[in-house]
Amino acid sequence: MTIIHGRLNPSRDRAAGRTIVPMTATTDPTAPRPRLVGVNHVALEVGDVDAALAFYGAIFTLSGVEREGEIAFLAMGDQFLTLLPRADRAPDAERHFGLVVDDRAAARAALEAHGIPILPGGRLDFRDPWGNRVQVVDYRDIQFTKAPAVLRGMGLPALEKRPGARRELAAAGLAG
Repeated sequence: MTIIHGRLNPSRDRAAGRTIVPMTATTDPTAPRPRLVGVNHVALEVGDVDAALAFYGAIFTLSGVEREGEIAFLAMGDQFLTLLPRADRAPDAERHFGLVVDDRAAARAALEAHGIPILPGGRLDFRDPWGNRVQVVDYRDIQFTKAPAVLRGMGLPALEKRPGARRELAAAGLAG
């Protein structure tokens, strides 16, 4: 959705084929609202959770996998990925989620070694067997930042941002 000054832009949203959810007249723009701080987890629908664990385990090092019935939780430091069994959805063309890794080149090599096609374009995107589009990004190249204690706990204390990411963080007022 396109939001301009706290309101949606209906003409642009209609033209883009997006659903419009207007703010109601009773919405007080000065009322306190919580700020978005981050993402605790992403829930990913897969046809078979055990097969998904095997698939993702072939590409990425998994640690801290927990099970609760048919659901699996993959630890990512202070965040997690949830795998839910569901096979009745068709893949979406563009909807995706980004996984942050410590070594994007190693992720590419693992995908290629397992014959998993990398989608066209300049990014490292692929589809899992259930049609979920995954974008792999390198921690060193993006603004997303883990606290030093979390990186230590993950066994990644020396993982640092590259100059471009440091410049982006500084420009956004997020540098240490």
